[in-house]
Formats: sequence, C-alpha cells, structure tokens
Amino acid sequence: MTELVDLAPAAEQLADVVVDVTDDQLSAPTPCEGRTVGQLLQHLVGLTLAFRAAADKEVGPLTDTSPDEAGWPDAEPGWREALAHQLPALAAAWRDPAAWEGMTRAGGVDLPGQVAGLVALDEIVLHGWDLASATGQGFDCDDATAGALAEFVDGFDTDGTPGMFGPAVTVGADATPFERVLAASGRDPGWAPA
Repeated sequence: MTELVDLAPAAEQLADVVVDVTDDQLSAPTPCEGRTVGQLLQHLVGLTLAFRAAADKEVGPLTDTSPDEAGWPDAEPGWREALAHQLPALAAAWRDPAAWEGMTRAGGVDLPGQVAGLVALDEIVLHGWDLASATGQGFDCDDATAGALAEFVDGFDTDGTPGMFGPAVTVGADATPFERVLAASGRDPGWAPA
C-alpha cells in the first residue's frame, strides 16, 4: 500500500469555508452545474457520514445509498453543526491505517479501502473548492494533497463521467498542481458566480 494521505488539512480547510457561508448564499449557484450552495452543503453532510462509515467498515444504510438515490436536496437545518462535527470525525477515521486496507463500500459500490480514502479526499477537496468559489472565499490545497489527488484524477476519462465529473478543462502550462486537478475533474479553475 502507498503512503496514507491525511484528510485533516482538507477537512479543516472545508470547515473554515463552511463557517463563513451565510444563509443568503444558500440559493447561489456553484461550479457543480445546476446545484446550489444549499444543495452542495447537504451533499457534504451526507458524504461525510458515508465516508466515515466506509473508513470504519460499517457497511449499511449510510454506505449503501448511491448519490443518485440520495439526490441533491436543499440544506436541512443543522448543517453547520453537522459539518463542524463530521469533518474532523471523517479525517480521524481515515487516520487509522485499517481504513485504507481491505474492502469497504461507499455510495452502494464495493471498493478497496485505499480507493475509498482517495474518493473521500477528492470529495472534500473538490467540493470544498466548489463551496469556496460559490461563496467568494479562497481555498488552498497543500502540495501533498494536490499530489495525491493528481494521481487519482489522472485516471479520469477526459470526456467526463456523467453524474460525477464534466469533461476535462484545458489549463495553461503555468497552472498550479491544484488547478490541474480542478481541470482534470471538469472544473474551470477561474470559475466565479455570474
């Protein structure tokens, strides 16, 4: 197994972004086409629970539901408190080397723990950037995290994966490693609300 990736820096960064989201921003658009800030926040509430359960190998309702089944409902009351608690818990669960070993389940899909950990990282970093961009905040991704994600997203189909990622976006030779990750995931690193 390759070196474990620490989800804590990304989880902390996302938690900092969440704190500064205001109620009047919940209906604002995000880089996730057709999704609002409120819908993205509720998606984050669900995925932090699901990927913590995946790390703990607690296969059941949280890990059996695909994102398509869950849909993209609007933010429910308590999302701030939920994410303030769930993001550190998610990072802590993936600090356990056992989380990265063997098989687990997330989104109704059985997959190796190592892949599930990278998907969890991918979700909190990319959606952290989505949320920050949609609410006028910055989002920094450290080099170690960007490197781990680059290896992961380099395997994506450049034409995109319906329901997950859009087609890859072209970026200049001077793009940062994180901007390349964003572009490979179908995100325009220069996206801003209209």
